[in-house]
Amino acid sequence: MSRKIITLARVIKVCGVLILIFIAVAIASVLIGPAEIGIIPGLKGLFLGWREGYAALTPSEKTIIFSIRLPRVIFAGLVGASLSCAGVIFQALLRNPLADPFILGISGGSAVGAIIGIILGLGSVPFGIPGLAFLGAVFTVFLVFLIGKSGRELNSTTLLLAGVIVNAFFSAVIMFLISISSNADLHNITFWLMGNLSMVNWTSIALEGILLLFGFVIIYSYSRPLNLIVIGEETAIQLGVNVERTKVVLFLAGSLITGLAVAFSGIIGFVGLIIPHIMRMLLGPDHRLLLPASLLFGASFLIATDTVARTLIPHSELPVGVITALAGAPYFIYLLKRRSV
Repeated sequence: MSRKIITLARVIKVCGVLILIFIAVAIASVLIGPAEIGIIPGLKGLFLGWREGYAALTPSEKTIIFSIRLPRVIFAGLVGASLSCAGVIFQALLRNPLADPFILGISGGSAVGAIIGIILGLGSVPFGIPGLAFLGAVFTVFLVFLIGKSGRELNSTTLLLAGVIVNAFFSAVIMFLISISSNADLHNITFWLMGNLSMVNWTSIALEGILLLFGFVIIYSYSRPLNLIVIGEETAIQLGVNVERTKVVLFLAGSLITGLAVAFSGIIGFVGLIIPHIMRMLLGPDHRLLLPASLLFGASFLIATDTVARTLIPHSELPVGVITALAGAPYFIYLLKRRSV
């Protein structure tokens, strides 16, 4: 399947199938939860809400669907799409299938910003904690960029090492901040570090959606140069690709969409690692198809795992990062074993 020629018709066909999967997963997630909602009334409320369908729901069911579950499903899809898309970029730029959006230290910078916000009691301030988390991510991006840049060139190996070093430093800072935190703050810090999609609102959804759309348009416009860079930078240069400019633009675009996703959702691991790898195995390495496919499947994956997180234990909710780790780690080990056979 991966050897098929990439045409516009094939991209549309594959994306059409993935969109249908996304819609099915999203609808199921909206209807599944501790509070039971009938399938028929729920579907009528979703698709015929402005007509007779809305009347099929009770006031409490309307609140559950349109004020709690639907915003969360949309936001989970946006975060999953952002992390998956960024994962494709970093794996290509670093030429390392084990790379993910967090290997460059973005998660560590965001975590430090968020923890500072929690300690300062900014949870009730609009965009207080997410704002500091995003500033931490932006600071990390430019710090890694500054360390990883050698002269006018952006060396992939140096960039990777810079990310590992910065991430290790921020991990130490996180441990220090946790050690001086009060007991009241520890639960919030731990929950945020494991990923949390429950504190979502329409403003954060709009910001995440706009930035993802803007970032994806930029990233996809570089899909052909990215294909050539993966083959070899010398080959890409000979074919007219401005390799350094391409790496800088894609690095910044991928980092920023990751930074905003982490700022609002916390640290959710393995999405940006596993999804691009699975899509590459199924569809091939051509980024003209790999990028939109990873974006769509990543959205479906995080919606599904978040549904499991909020329904697995009755009257309780697990951090979604726990579920992605439980699902992703064993499967990734299986993929590594399969590649080595």
